[in-house]
Amino acid sequence: MKIFFTSLVIVLFLSACADKTAFSRFEMSEEQELTASSLQSSKIVSGERVDGIFSAIYLNEVYPDTMYEHESFYISLYLKQDKENFKIWLNGHLPLIIEKLPHANQFSHLASVESEWSSYYLVTFQKYAQKSKDFNEPLTLVLESGPSSSAVLVYPVEQQ
Repeated sequence: MKIFFTSLVIVLFLSACADKTAFSRFEMSEEQELTASSLQSSKIVSGERVDGIFSAIYLNEVYPDTMYEHESFYISLYLKQDKENFKIWLNGHLPLIIEKLPHANQFSHLASVESEWSSYYLVTFQKYAQKSKDFNEPLTLVLESGPSSSAVLVYPVEQQ
């Protein structure tokens, strides 16, 4: 009798298992896939100390049909101190526009995390590839915060 009940319980457990796993229902839109491949993050480091986190999504990869006149980045920035004192460059060039965005904005759906501690920016640069002699040169996004804290993100550029 014990063997019968034990067998019955095992059969019930196994029959309750689903044919599909959570991964079979996990589908990403094309926009989400492009965002996942474009999102980069780096610690903002000063010597041995971490001063914050710098994340960027290269919007030209996510929205190639609408973001073609400029190099545009959606930036999430967490700084432990002096939250408004930072500089940013793309291949040595300063941005045309740095627009501070609210926490909930038109690009916040692209990032998987929205935090009250972070600041969000839309940063626009002049189209770099038009000025470059070497079109294969990567886009290097550099953030400096204070005299010795920095972070670097590198985006490879595909030939057009």
